[in-house]
Amino acid sequence: MTKKKNKIYKKKGNVVKDLTRNIFKVLKQDSEKSYNHKQIAAKLKISDTDGKTQIIKKLAELAATKEIKEVERGKFQVNVDKKYSIGTLDVTSTGNGYFITDDYEDDIFIPNINLGKGLHNDTVKAYVYKRRSGKKYEADVVEIIERAKTEFVGVLQKSKTKNFGFVVPDNNKMYADIFVSENKLNGAVDGDKVQASLIDWPKNSKNPFGKITTVLGKPGDHNTEMHSILLEYGLPYEFEPEVEKEAESLPIEITEKEISKRRDMRKDLTFTIDPKDAKDFDDALSFTKLENGNYEIGIHIADVSHYLQPKTILDDEAYKRATSVYLVDRVVPMLPEMLSNGVCSLRPNEEKLTFSAVFELNQKAQVVGEWFGRTVTYSDQRFAYEEAQSIIENVKLSDDVQPYTMPEDISITDESYVVAPEVVEATLKLDELAKILRKKRMKQGAISFDRVEVKFNLDEEANPVGVFFKESKDANKLIEEFMLLANRKVAEFIGFSKGKATNKTFIYRVHDEPDVEKLASLENMVRKFGYKINTDTKKSTSDSLNQLLSDVHGKAESNMIETLTIRTMSKAVYTTQNIGHYGLAFDYYSHFTSPIRRYPDVMTHRLLQHYLDGGDSPKADKYEEKCKHSSNREELASKAERSSIKYMQVKYMQDHKDEIFEGVITGVTEWGIYVEISSNKCEGMVRIRDIKSDYYIFDEKQYAIVGQASKKLYQLGDDVKVRVKHTDLERKHLDFALIEK
Repeated sequence: MTKKKNKIYKKKGNVVKDLTRNIFKVLKQDSEKSYNHKQIAAKLKISDTDGKTQIIKKLAELAATKEIKEVERGKFQVNVDKKYSIGTLDVTSTGNGYFITDDYEDDIFIPNINLGKGLHNDTVKAYVYKRRSGKKYEADVVEIIERAKTEFVGVLQKSKTKNFGFVVPDNNKMYADIFVSENKLNGAVDGDKVQASLIDWPKNSKNPFGKITTVLGKPGDHNTEMHSILLEYGLPYEFEPEVEKEAESLPIEITEKEISKRRDMRKDLTFTIDPKDAKDFDDALSFTKLENGNYEIGIHIADVSHYLQPKTILDDEAYKRATSVYLVDRVVPMLPEMLSNGVCSLRPNEEKLTFSAVFELNQKAQVVGEWFGRTVTYSDQRFAYEEAQSIIENVKLSDDVQPYTMPEDISITDESYVVAPEVVEATLKLDELAKILRKKRMKQGAISFDRVEVKFNLDEEANPVGVFFKESKDANKLIEEFMLLANRKVAEFIGFSKGKATNKTFIYRVHDEPDVEKLASLENMVRKFGYKINTDTKKSTSDSLNQLLSDVHGKAESNMIETLTIRTMSKAVYTTQNIGHYGLAFDYYSHFTSPIRRYPDVMTHRLLQHYLDGGDSPKADKYEEKCKHSSNREELASKAERSSIKYMQVKYMQDHKDEIFEGVITGVTEWGIYVEISSNKCEGMVRIRDIKSDYYIFDEKQYAIVGQASKKLYQLGDDVKVRVKHTDLERKHLDFALIEK
C-alpha cells in the first residue's frame, strides 16, 4: 500500500503544491471554526499575491462541488456532512484494500467484503465512516467510476465436466478469477497462458465474466512469459505493419540543403561511449581545445524530431508507447529498428543529423558559453564503457599523451587496436571535468544512488546460467555528468531568464522532496543497523543520506537499505509545472538526451527548436496531458522490467533447490520474513507456518518475528541461511525454507 503524503506547504514558480490537501488540513484542525482566505494563507505561510489568488480560486472550486461549505461571505468550513468521496482503490495481495482520496489525509482501510467489485487502481466512489471502536475510518465502495484496466494475463483452468473455464490471473492484486464461457475461449485449452478481457461483472456473481483475447502459449515457456509480462502492463511487443512501412518509407539521405540549415560539426573530434551490446547510440560527445585554454564540448543527440513528424502514424505510435522497455533478455523499442538502430543511431564513421548542446568549459568545469541548435556530426570512434574505463584506469593525463593499445580482452572487436592520442586525451580530460561537475553537484545536495545492477548470463535459449553484478564506474559517470549538464542547461535556457522564471511552456523532469513520514520510518529502520540520518534541514538530509549510502556500500544489507532509501523518495515525473529536481539538486531539469527511447525528449526537442525559431509559448494543457501519459507509461515499463528480473531470478533458482544460501532478512510481515540471498540478490519468503521449532508472531515495533516459547528473534537485517523450498514461475515467487540457528 502506498501511503498518502503528509506534506508541508511548498511553492516553486507559479504553482502551489498540494493546495487542496493543505486547505483541508487547515479546515480540519478545528471543524467547528470557519476560515477566510487570509487566515488559510497565514496558516500555510503564503504571503505573495499569486499564492493567495490560487487559494481564493481553490476555495471557490471546493465550495462549488460541496467539498467545503461557505458559512458566511468569504468564510469557509469543512463539510462534515459529506460522507461520499471519489478516489483511487489500492488493493493489497491479501485481498483487502485502501481508499486514497484528497478528502482525507490518510489512506482509508477497506475490508475485502466492502470492495464492491472494485479492482486495483480503479477510480471509485466510496462511503466513508468511522469504525465502531476507535477513531479510525473505514470505507465501502459504492460505485466504480472508471476501471484502471480490463485486460488480465493468467492461466486458463478449464472445467473437466462442463464447457467453461476460469482464468486465474498472474497478478496477486487481482483477487477474483475470470469466468469464461465456452463460446469465448478463443481456442484456448486447459493450462494455456492467456490474456482475458473483462466483459461484465453481474451483481450476484462472485466472479467477473470475460473473454480470451490472446492465447500466449504454455506457462514456463520463455517467450510466453516475456510476452505475458508486457501484456500484463499493457505494453506492446511488436509494431503493426503500417508503422514499419511508414518508417521504411522515410527519406534518409542527408542532403546539402539540409546541412546548410545546420551547424556543421563533422570535423570536430566526436565519439560515443555506450554499453558493449548497445545498438541505439542516441548521444555522442565532441571535444575541442580552444586557444584561450578552455574546452568546447558538444553533447550531440540524435535528431529524432527531424524524422518523427507530428500527426503521422509513426509519431502516434511513438507517443502511445512513450518509452522503450528494457526486459532482461530484450529491448522493446519505442521506434522501429530502422530508426532506433539505423538512421537515428550515431554509429561510428557515419554522418548523422543531430540536435546539440555545445558548451565552453574552463579548467574548473564552469560553463562560460553555451549554444543550442541543430547540427550535423560525424562519429570518429565508438567505445564500450569497459574500453573507456580501460583508458581512464591505465593512462595519466599529461602534455604528451601517447596512443593507447586497447587490450583484446577489453576490446569489443575481440582484437587489440590502437586508440589515437587525441581520443585518449579527450577521454581523460572529459573524465577530469566530469569528476569536477559531479563533486559540485554532490556539494549542492544531490543524492548519489550508485546501485549494483543484477544481470544474468543467458544461454542460447535465454535460460539464466549465471548471475553477475554491474556497477557504475568512472566511464559511466563521465557520460552521466555530461548528459545531466545538457538536460539542466536546456531547461534553464527555456525556463529561466534575467533572474526569473519565463513561464514558457516546456517539458520538465521534476522530483519532489522526500516524504517526511517515510524519512522518519527510514531513520528508525537504519538505526537498528547502527546507522543514522539527520533530517533537520534539506542539506543535512541529503548529506546524511549520501553518507548512509556510502557506509552501506558493499555490505550484506546494502541492497535492502538502498531500496528502502529509494522508497522514501518521491517519484520523478514529467510536467509543464516546474518545481525542480530534488535528487539531482537542480532548480531546472529536463530530458533532452534520449529521444530514441523517450517521447518526452522528442517533445523537448520540438519545443526547444520552436523557441529558437522565435515562436510564442504554446498552451500548456495539451503538453501536460502528454507529460502525464509519458509518466504513466514510464512507470508501467519500470514495473515490467522488475517483473522480468523477478521471473529470471525464480527461473535461475529452480536449478539450485538443494543448495544452502546465506542471506539477509529484508522484510518482516505477519505472515513471514523476506530473505535476500547475498550472492545473487534473489529474494524469497520464509512463511511463519513453515518454521516448526516454535510458534512465532509478528512484532511490528522490533521489525521481527518472535518465538513465543524460546523468545528467539528473527529481525530485519539478520543474517540467515535458507534453501529453496518452492519456485512459482507464473506468480514469480520464491518460497524459502529457513535453516534454523
